[in-house]
Amino acid sequence: MIKKLVATTIAVMAMQSDAVAAASDALMVAHPQRTLLTDISYTGAQLVAVGKHGTIVTSKDGKSWQQAHVPVQSLLTSVTFASEKKGWACGHDATILNTDDGGQSWQIQQHLPDIEKPCLDITFANEQIGYAVGAYGMMYETTDGGQNWTKRFIDAFVHPDDVTYLAELKADDPAAYEDETAFILPHFNTLLIDGAQYLLAGEMGLFAVSDDAGKNWRKLPEFYAGSLFTVSKTADGRVVAAGLRGNAFVSDPELSEFQRLAFDKTATINQVLTVNEQQYLFANSGVIHTRSEAGLSSEQLKNGKSIMAGVMFEGQLVLATENGIQIVEVKR
Repeated sequence: MIKKLVATTIAVMAMQSDAVAAASDALMVAHPQRTLLTDISYTGAQLVAVGKHGTIVTSKDGKSWQQAHVPVQSLLTSVTFASEKKGWACGHDATILNTDDGGQSWQIQQHLPDIEKPCLDITFANEQIGYAVGAYGMMYETTDGGQNWTKRFIDAFVHPDDVTYLAELKADDPAAYEDETAFILPHFNTLLIDGAQYLLAGEMGLFAVSDDAGKNWRKLPEFYAGSLFTVSKTADGRVVAAGLRGNAFVSDPELSEFQRLAFDKTATINQVLTVNEQQYLFANSGVIHTRSEAGLSSEQLKNGKSIMAGVMFEGQLVLATENGIQIVEVKR
């Protein structure tokens, strides 16, 4: 599993290598922008991408890339910035890193190889309040910029058949309760913060909403039984959610109904990027779907490499792929 369960040989190799050397500094290499990259962010001043073996690369122009010093070799899966200087990345071994200089150097805020769980997404509401989510219902939250991360278990997502059992176990055997809750929830694949509204998507069709900044959660009625890997909000308040085997959906503004988007390719969709009135859906096998006022369209890049994430930068799409950075001209 990379960030979103991409079934490629290189992902398996990355996981195996991370398990052996997760506590060492990331190796400095000649062309770090050509390695497996899983996420990318634009800070407002420069591009920052993360990926295999703790690799983090930065660029001010999208052409020349520099490798940052990183104190782990764990596979990194997500990167986010609350300002031009303050950012965070997360990955395997429940690793959470932070930077105060825009991505040039990174420090460990959390590294827990013993729990053997990957963090799959990290996002911040502001420079102080943030969340890291991942496998088996992993959720850590911070209110002090990551100086302290607190594990949270969301009872609202427990299957009804397990509620009484867990309550009794918590009262009778707290240690066993901790062990049980570590693996009882589905994977949390992505978390989107939009003001006080939080949107969480994951495994087995999990799609949940919090309207009070994460304090309380409600699961929406299932509109897809498979895994959802990405969520984006449109300018008119609709939600686009997508994931396994090319399944993608768009909601009404009230989130009461979701309609399937009829794309003609089944490659797993890893990220939805909203730019103004348009969405780009980045997928495996080099597939890019587009949703706009003109309708739906799809293209497949010639190299066929899985696209993990992308940003719009100076009128071009800068993509993080299984083969490194790729730049794609946007069709006018």
